[in-house]
Amino acid sequence: MSDKLRVGIIGLGFIGTMKHLEGLAQHKDKAEVVAFCDYQIERAEKAKEAHGSADAYACTDYMRVVNDPSIDVIHVCTWNTNHCEITCAALEAGKHVLCEKPLSDTLASAHKMTDLAKEASSVVRIGLTYRRQPGVAAIRNWIQDGTLGEVLHFSGRYWCDYGCNPMAPMSWRYKGPMGSGALADLGSHLTYLSEFLCGGITAVSGGAFATTIKERPVPLGSVVGHGLAAISDRKETVENDDYATFTAFFGETRGSLEVSRVAAGYPNGLDFEVFCENGAASFHQDTPSQVRLYLNDDHPGTNGYRTVNLGADHPYVAGGMPIDVSGVGFGQNEGFTYQARAFLEEVAGIPEEESLPRNASFDEGVHNMEILAAVARSAADNGKQVNL
Repeated sequence: MSDKLRVGIIGLGFIGTMKHLEGLAQHKDKAEVVAFCDYQIERAEKAKEAHGSADAYACTDYMRVVNDPSIDVIHVCTWNTNHCEITCAALEAGKHVLCEKPLSDTLASAHKMTDLAKEASSVVRIGLTYRRQPGVAAIRNWIQDGTLGEVLHFSGRYWCDYGCNPMAPMSWRYKGPMGSGALADLGSHLTYLSEFLCGGITAVSGGAFATTIKERPVPLGSVVGHGLAAISDRKETVENDDYATFTAFFGETRGSLEVSRVAAGYPNGLDFEVFCENGAASFHQDTPSQVRLYLNDDHPGTNGYRTVNLGADHPYVAGGMPIDVSGVGFGQNEGFTYQARAFLEEVAGIPEEESLPRNASFDEGVHNMEILAAVARSAADNGKQVNL
């Protein structure tokens, strides 16, 4: 009998297949994926053939995975609306659970999940993967060790273009109340990153939404990820936000946050800049193995931003890359590799000081949703300030 952890994946769309499975694939010494569950059996079978162990199986019924006594760990990678039902069943069965963000589709169901997680004897986490970008973690370290010092101002945007084509088909992403669109999909990332650097958000104001593409064609079949698909002549109304913006209060510090899924030319445009008492730093997702750093000195004529190539002196890189010297380069996908490692090693009982920083708790997942809900309340009340 193998001493590897046995893993089941529930939900094999873009996130489950391209992110979680690829992250787990780098840790075959620690775990083997034995169950592949999706409402489309063809997707489950395809993923099993690519990533499955010798005794792996594919199915459409998530309860088969939950009730499988041989499975130790379950990754929940389905639509947000299914997270609560599946996660609660898995916890009641005693499984270790790693759930995708956002935690759920409603605060009530997220609180239910969190209450059950607190009672569970298993490891229960949510993935907030951008915290594991080496550049993001390095900037946080420079803030905390005094290199940059106290944050004075944060500016962040997450611009994507997956929704800029009016012929992109209707999917679950375009359904739901205002705040469940670009804000939930992209703003959730930007919000937890801003807190990771600046501290807790105490209030929001200036919330505003826009739905710029009012209708989308109904697909003839299923839609995976953000891709185009064959469409019908029928159209349905887009219900939620294509664009969102708000101001965040981090105590006395302020930050401006802006997200869009209709930003043509930006396939994955996560950028932020943080201004501090001793200088500033910026991160750009299109060059994730570099950050820009500015430190105040006494020579204004030659001072300015410089590019820092990330390497073994920075978080996650040393021992985490096949070649861990600066200039080699890396991307976003490594974050899922670190996420998988941190979770598997926590399940295996390895102390945090011998592993990586733990993944986020469900409490943090609820907190993230509470901030987004406050933004929605602000937008509904003409940008009024909402305290948290």
